[in-house]
Amino acid sequence: MIKQKLQQIKLGKLSAEQNIKNFILKIRKDNPKINAVLHLNPDAIVQAKGVDKKGKKGKLAGLGVIVKSNINVKGLICNCASKTLKNYFGAYNATVIDKLLKEDAVIIGMANMDEFACGSSGETSAFGVCKNPSALDRIPGGSSSGSAASVAAGFCDFSLGSDTGGSIRNPASHCRVVGYKPSYGAVSRYGLIDLSMSLDQIGALGNCVGDAEIVFNVIKGKDEKDATSRDFKSDNVKSKIVIGVPKIEADEKIWEIVKNKINEVCNKKGWEQGDIKLAYIDLGVQTYYLINYAEFFSGTRRFDGRKYGFKIEDVCGKEVLRRIFGGAEISQAEFAGKYYRRALKAKKIIEKEFENAFKKVDVIVMPVVPKLPHKLGERISLKDMYNYDSLTVLANLAEIPGISIPCGKISGVPVGIQILAKKGNDEMLLKIGKEFE
Repeated sequence: MIKQKLQQIKLGKLSAEQNIKNFILKIRKDNPKINAVLHLNPDAIVQAKGVDKKGKKGKLAGLGVIVKSNINVKGLICNCASKTLKNYFGAYNATVIDKLLKEDAVIIGMANMDEFACGSSGETSAFGVCKNPSALDRIPGGSSSGSAASVAAGFCDFSLGSDTGGSIRNPASHCRVVGYKPSYGAVSRYGLIDLSMSLDQIGALGNCVGDAEIVFNVIKGKDEKDATSRDFKSDNVKSKIVIGVPKIEADEKIWEIVKNKINEVCNKKGWEQGDIKLAYIDLGVQTYYLINYAEFFSGTRRFDGRKYGFKIEDVCGKEVLRRIFGGAEISQAEFAGKYYRRALKAKKIIEKEFENAFKKVDVIVMPVVPKLPHKLGERISLKDMYNYDSLTVLANLAEIPGISIPCGKISGVPVGIQILAKKGNDEMLLKIGKEFE
C-alpha cells in the first residue's frame, strides 16, 4: 500500500533506490512468464538515487510507477504495443507524467496493452499476450492489461492506464486490483495517444482505493494544454448513502457476490439500497463502438509512415484494422450524419439518464464485467468480446467516474464490483469506495 511505503521511505527504513531496485529485480525474474512490462527505464535507479539525495521530497517520493505504452514519457518507447510505432521514443512528457515526476515518483517502465488500446482481453498486443498474475490461465482483460498485471504481480507501487470504455476497470476486475476511471476532464489527456478522444480518460491502478486516491490527487486538475480538462468540486459524503442497483444482465454467480457485498456494506453503515431503472443502458455498446470506430479512424490518419513509424494499415493487427475499416465506412460523407451524429445523440441521452438517476441515488453499484475472463487462447465470438465492455462503457458515455474494487472469487478467478457516481463527484466516490474494500 502506498501510504505505508511512503512512511517507510520518510522514516529512512527504505530508500527510493532500494524500492526501485526491488521492483526491477522482480520484473526481470517474473516478467518473462507474465509479459506485463515491455520496456524498462534504463535510468530508473539513477533517478531514484536523485530522489534520495533531495532535501524536501514530494508526495510520491521514491514510489515506482509503470505506465501504459500509449502515454508519452520522454526518452522511453511509447509504441502502443504496435509495430506501427515499434521504435518510437516519446519526445515529451504527458502532463500526468510531469505531475508524477514533480512529486518524485520514479518511472520504472512501460506496460504491455492491447494494440492501440483496441481490445478487452490483453491478447491483441503485437509483442505477445499479457497473462493474468491472479489467474495465470486466464486473460488479464484490457486494454490496460499490462498496467493491471504489473500491480497484481508486484512490479510497481501503482500504474497508469487509460480507460475508453472500461480499459482500466475491466483488467482491474480480472487481476484483483483497484482500477479508477475519473470523470471525463478531471485528468489531462495531453500526451495520451488517443483511441477515442471524446471517451478516453487517464487513471490509476493500485492495490487499494487509497492508492488510487493518492495518485488521483496528484494528477487531477485543469491543464492549459488540454481544453477538455477542468477542476471539479465534489460533494461531501453524507452520513446516509443511497445505493442504486440497476437490473442488468450478468452471470448469476457474479451478481450474487456483488449483491452480498452491497448488503454487507449497507448493514454495516446503515445505508439504503434499492432498484434503479436505467432505460437506455442497452444502447451502450452500440453507441460506444460507433463513436470509437469513427474517432479512432480519424486519429490514425497521422500514422501514415511519413514522419515516424510505419503506415498503420501495413503492420497492424486484425482488431486495429477492423476498427480502421469500420471507422472509414462510418466517416464517409453520405454516412457521417446517419451514424456518428446519431451515436453522439444517443451518448447525450445516456448522459441525461445518469444525470437523472443521481438525483435519486448517491452511487450506482453493479458488476464490472458480465462474465468471468476466458482462458488464454480460447476462441470467443467478436460479439462476446465486445460484450466484456457492456457494463463499463456506460461511465465513459455519461462522462462519470467509475471504480473497480476486488469483491470475491469464483472458482479462484477474481471478480470486481463497480461503483459509479455523478460527474465530478470523484472524491466522494473514492471515499465511498473505501467502504467496499
